[in-house]
Amino acid sequence: MSAPPAPAPGGLAGHLDGFVRAVREAGIPVGISQAVDAAEILTVVDLLEREQLRHGLAAVLLQRASQRPAYDTLFDLWWPLSDRPRTGSAAASEEGEDGEPGADDGSTMDLPDGHGDGDERDLAQRMREQLARLLADGDDEALRRFARQAVEQLGRAPASPSGQAYFGYRVMRALSPDTLVAQLLAGLLGDGGRGGLAEQVARQTVRERLAAFRSAVDAEVRRRAAEERGRDRVAKSAVRPLAEQVDFLRAQQSDLAELRRAVAPLARRLAVRLSARRRMGRQGRLDFRKTVRASLGTGGVPVVTHHRPRKVHKPELVVLCDVSGSVAGFSHFTLMLTQALREHFSGVRAFAFVDATDEVTRFFRPGADVSAAIARIGREADVVAFDGHSDYGNALEVFADRWPAAVGPKTSLLVLGDGRTNYRQPGLPLLADLVRKARSAHWLNPEPRRLWGSGDSAADRYGEVIDMVECRNATQLADFVTTL
Repeated sequence: MSAPPAPAPGGLAGHLDGFVRAVREAGIPVGISQAVDAAEILTVVDLLEREQLRHGLAAVLLQRASQRPAYDTLFDLWWPLSDRPRTGSAAASEEGEDGEPGADDGSTMDLPDGHGDGDERDLAQRMREQLARLLADGDDEALRRFARQAVEQLGRAPASPSGQAYFGYRVMRALSPDTLVAQLLAGLLGDGGRGGLAEQVARQTVRERLAAFRSAVDAEVRRRAAEERGRDRVAKSAVRPLAEQVDFLRAQQSDLAELRRAVAPLARRLAVRLSARRRMGRQGRLDFRKTVRASLGTGGVPVVTHHRPRKVHKPELVVLCDVSGSVAGFSHFTLMLTQALREHFSGVRAFAFVDATDEVTRFFRPGADVSAAIARIGREADVVAFDGHSDYGNALEVFADRWPAAVGPKTSLLVLGDGRTNYRQPGLPLLADLVRKARSAHWLNPEPRRLWGSGDSAADRYGEVIDMVECRNATQLADFVTTL
């Protein structure tokens, strides 16, 4: 194994600074005060206790639970297990009588003698038995150190010229930890038998320990890659984007749950800001009589003015959503946004379109499931008139013909789509007429700004008549809501 990375300039403080910078570059907001608190953590926790350090730094650097996976990946790169200082007694116990270092380089595992000799299949079998014992014991620290040895012994790619290429899948294939479930359940349940709450708890425990071992193997593979290629390069490829940084057009099924949690508060803020723009002020017209009457007590000087109460009308919002296949991921997000708005304000009307338009407000009653609503739109909504390809011109024409009074002087219009017309008429005059009638109008586009106007995109032309905003992820949506 290659030598450990050289210490960062500035010692421990410089190392911490590099870690904080990496956390910030991963999209986790870390301010100066939080960085100072992180430095303070180093003075109050036991640096020999790696998990204590992990949780201490997480407590001051993170704001949401969704940031934890990215943080843990970076922590394992900047504070790897092999870099943990050892006490003198522990180091001495790993040296032989002649003072030579032990074979496992700091590992506390007790592998059978002769594990470096013999057939690889026998080695894998012995390590598999050792893994079963560790999983049954539930010692997280010992499991992580075993994962380090497993990667060293079983994860090396034999065809690598340098001998330093390691892969987690080779370890998992050799040890097959998922096949140990029955054995582990028998050990945890004992003579109590199967069934009931005890078995459910045991199965959950086994799942958590197997997941912890997989994570430890992945962390060790990343650590060894970082030794060869550098931490910064590995971090860029190893850290998954946060949910708010995932492009809506590339969102996976696993990202949707987190996106729903991110969209809901943004939708509330959006609705509040749209309704606030309709108000000319906090107070209504000046009540001249009350103001003059009150000024008699101050010598005729109107120190305090009185106003007639202003009737605040119900917020009104019209949402036009493109639900064509080219923006399937974005349309799912837009419908989540519509659902969140619909749950808080009854004055929201939602319309979906492909090459025709239909009102889908009825599918988004408060409490309705978004996935079920999307499925109903596909089955019941009349959004396809011809071939099922986007036709903004015809969709806008259908909307203007069937719902001419939907957009008025008290209405905010929100259009969501990529603006790709399949080289058909874009319907610019129709959109311009809607914008003129609306109180305010905005268009959220999930494509990067550099692609607007390329190919069949009419986004640049639409941007001449409506406020076109790039909205590829939840972070940009938050910026839009903030500046609205």
